[in-house]
Amino acid sequence: MSLLIQILVSFLVLLSFILVITVPVTLATPSEWETSKDNIYNLAKFWGTLVILTGFAQGFA
Repeated sequence: MSLLIQILVSFLVLLSFILVITVPVTLATPSEWETSKDNIYNLAKFWGTLVILTGFAQGFA
């Protein structure tokens, strides 16, 4: 179970780093927001789901 939590946290940190870089770049680039808005929202939904899954996994460990 500890390995699963480590993997979930690693994915969470990696995805957080990706979002911290891509969201400001997307917002700063002219007309880029309209084309990649759905991708950013999907990544944010996945990030939230990953936070909840990590919390549940930690609760059962």
